[in-house]
Order: sequence, then structure tokens, then C-alpha cells
Amino acid sequence: MTESDPTGDVPELPKGSKGGGAARFALNAVSGAIPLLGGLLSAGASAWSERDQARVNDFLHHMAEMLAAEMREKEKTILEITARIDMQDEKISERVKSSEYQGLLRKAFRDWAGTESEQKRIFIRNILSNAAGSTLASDDVVKLFLEWIKDYSELHFAVIGAIYNSAGITRGGIWRKLGRQAVREDSSDADLFKLIIRDLSTGGIARQHRETDYNGQFIPKRKTTPAPKGTVKPIKSAFDDEEEYELTALGDQFIHYAMTDLPLKLEYDPAAVNTPTS
Repeated sequence: MTESDPTGDVPELPKGSKGGGAARFALNAVSGAIPLLGGLLSAGASAWSERDQARVNDFLHHMAEMLAAEMREKEKTILEITARIDMQDEKISERVKSSEYQGLLRKAFRDWAGTESEQKRIFIRNILSNAAGSTLASDDVVKLFLEWIKDYSELHFAVIGAIYNSAGITRGGIWRKLGRQAVREDSSDADLFKLIIRDLSTGGIARQHRETDYNGQFIPKRKTTPAPKGTVKPIKSAFDDEEEYELTALGDQFIHYAMTDLPLKLEYDPAAVNTPTS
């Protein structure tokens, strides 16, 4: 890899059809997100005194390695997307070339710093793959999904998955389904769990279960009999086993887009992404 090329040779693209051109088109759309590493190193060479140069060079070297690794992750993701969409379908082919889809790509890769794990990278890959061929959600909704990937932790997504698989589950049921041990109500773990439930509720992803009528209108809850005067109302547990939770329509669509992996449609060798050609 040369100083002017942060990624080395671009790995072999999936074999089979027009996917190669689409992948390169996508790579061109997001390449501006990473500065030229050669320029970074040369700038450092003239900006520091001779005494500090060795330490600065070492820092810039590690920074360059980090940026190069990030670019390789992006290449891998785009190649995996290309391998999962049917480029023989004219509508999909036009979709991935559209300014709207390119905008989704740019947003995903501009926010890449929030993709701090392999699981989040897979979520982004799935979202972009599904957005290429599905019209279930609008592009505005898909952008919101990408925001969620950036803003929420893997524990948030584990809770989303637990609710999806068991609609009507309680907070205590979610905690147990995650395989967590019982903790004190005044512990940091309990506070974190309450914060996650609040995030998902205010973010429009999950809500307490509510009955609906034939037209999908929510039915108001029945008023409960007020407690006798002077009665101390107990504080609700972080792991309450009474109120049931379910995903909103947005939450259900997020599951479809982020947690549903499309099958491969092109022959693809993942090892080629991490193996520079000679």
C-alpha cells in the first residue's frame, strides 16, 4: 500500500454480472469521506520540530492505519451489499444509481464512526441491501434507521430483538430473556436498563401494549380506582412484570431492514476483501 492510496488495490468484485460496476459506483460516492493518508503524513513532516517529529510520525502512522482499516471495512460492506442485490433487475439497477440511494450510502459511511462493532456493520449492510430492493419504508425512514445504528448500543438492539420475538413481554421478561442476573433496584445495571427502555419508548421504537379497535385506533385505558388517601404508591420496579411491551410500526420495519439478511445472489469471496492483490 502506498502513502497516496489508503486502501491498497481494490479487491476482486463479485463475479456474475453488472454488480462490479455498481460497487465501484458506490465506492466512488463515499470515497471522499476518508482523507488521503499520504497528504496527512506529508503535512505532519513540515509542521513539527525535529525533536517532536519521531513521536508525531508514530502518532500519524497509527492514525493512518486506523483510517485504512476503516476504508477496508467500507469496501467489504459495499461488496457484500452488491453480492446480495439482484443487479439483473432493472428497477434495482436504476435504484442503486439514483441520487436518493447514493444519499443513503453517503449518510451511512459519513456516520461510520458510530459503527464500532461488527454487529453494527452488519446492520448497516442489511439496511442498505434491503433499501436497494424494498419499498416497505421510505428513504426518510431508512435514514432514521441509520441514525439509530449510530446512536444506540448493541444492548438497545438486543432489547429490540427480545420484544420482537415475544410481543407483549414485560420488562422483567426482557431482562431474563437477555440472560442477565438479578440485580438490585438501585444498581447501575438497573438504571441502565430503565434508560434503554426509555430511549426505545421516546424514540418511537417500542411502546407499552395498547388495545386497538377495528380501524387501528388506540382504545383509551380504563381508569383505575384511585388509592385511598394517605396510601404510599410503590415505586415501579425496573424489572416490572405487569406492563407489556411491543414494537411500533417503525420498530417492526427496523427489524425487517436491519436484522433480515438477504441471501447471496452473486459468487463472492470475502477473503478477497482483506487480501491485497500483488
